[in-house]
Amino acid sequence: MWPRLVANKVLKKRLGSNNFVADFPINNNNNNESTTSYLPEENNNRTTPCPTFYDHDDHDHHHHTSLTLNTTIFNQHKLNVHKYKFFTSTWNVGGVEPHEDLNLDDWIDPSCDIYVFGFQEIVPLKASNVLGYSESSRIARKWNNLIRQALNKKINNKYHYNNNNPMSRESSFEEIKSFQCIISKEMVGILVSVWVRTTLRPFIKHQSVSCVGCGIMGCLGNKGAVSVRFQIHETSLCIVCSHLASGGRQGDEKYRNSNVSEVLSRTTFPRGPLLDLPQKILDHDRVIWLGDLNYRISLPEAKTRLLVDKGNWSALLENDQLRRELMDGQVFEGWQEGAIRFAPTYKYCLNSDLYFGVVNGTKGEKKRAPAWCDRIIWYGEGLKQDIYSRGESKLSDHKPVKAIFSAEVCVLKNLGTFHGFFLSERFEQINTNNIDIDHISSHDDHFICNNIDKSSLF
Repeated sequence: MWPRLVANKVLKKRLGSNNFVADFPINNNNNNESTTSYLPEENNNRTTPCPTFYDHDDHDHHHHTSLTLNTTIFNQHKLNVHKYKFFTSTWNVGGVEPHEDLNLDDWIDPSCDIYVFGFQEIVPLKASNVLGYSESSRIARKWNNLIRQALNKKINNKYHYNNNNPMSRESSFEEIKSFQCIISKEMVGILVSVWVRTTLRPFIKHQSVSCVGCGIMGCLGNKGAVSVRFQIHETSLCIVCSHLASGGRQGDEKYRNSNVSEVLSRTTFPRGPLLDLPQKILDHDRVIWLGDLNYRISLPEAKTRLLVDKGNWSALLENDQLRRELMDGQVFEGWQEGAIRFAPTYKYCLNSDLYFGVVNGTKGEKKRAPAWCDRIIWYGEGLKQDIYSRGESKLSDHKPVKAIFSAEVCVLKNLGTFHGFFLSERFEQINTNNIDIDHISSHDDHFICNNIDKSSLF
């Protein structure tokens, strides 16, 4: 028992699990101060604030000055429901450090309001990284810089080429102010980074993080989850980014199930000064779980490869471990997943579109059957998935996966006029002419555990 207790203490100390980084300072109601440094912004001579470290217990006292109202007054007003366009993605990058000219433009939809980027294995899962002597913070900053550049470029170009307002390039960019990071947190190889449109940022509050290690000795961070919580107007959201237990042998899915149970039971968020904030993952209004869930296909390797070559996703999904576990009610009871109409995302040869184990038609020494390891699922009402697809980057042995949602958000009625100035209507403007119909899943095309006709899935 004592090795686990010692390891847990070391892990907690090294990870600083109550801290995260963001682009803007938080006004705390106590005397603890946050430290802000400045990082040169690439491609220009200006500097922008480096993300600021915050403590769990400090930032929960935060209320934006412009929006601070007595809770009693809040309860006296009815709520309106608005919708935001919500981009989510997950990518196991296999310990490969991104090069500076990595292009994310084709991956990021430019019309969303909120962006969540989940990564796994941003550093190799070797002992020095797992025990805390890691370069994960430096790599996380590199990923965040690439995200910032891609988001800023996307919104800047969209504004200039789709708006007839005769503004100069510089002035219009300053007017839009692009996106800001509201939370970025890494644990060993797991990184989750959340960005919102700058005009939405004043309505974000109660940011918090919770890290759960499920790896070595049941507590180290080579496996586990980083969960982030924040509130938009009057709606709470929780994002879980996880990397679950690996293994392709029969029965290994039970270890993944155990990881899920551990994350759900051990993840906790502070209740806030009024003790009215959700504390557990499932207490939140909207919940999305993404990551390398590592569930495999329960078929012999040869048969799996044959079905992959034929593009027979239905037959493969009938033997997908995650969907079987959902139907059996073992894990993720009540969760939903959109229809999968894309090829398995794992395992590829690096810098190639060939699955690992077959190169030029010859089987290699190591065999890893293809599988949909990388998934995005959600829990609760108020989320409608519009797109579920994968990318084709060759950086890693995994392909990235993204999902775009329309998310319902409750807004105070007395803020409706002011909010209408900022609210994006882009969620209603998905141009079906520019979207592959195979990537779109209807409301009735979702996988819901324990209440489903199996034949309707495929």
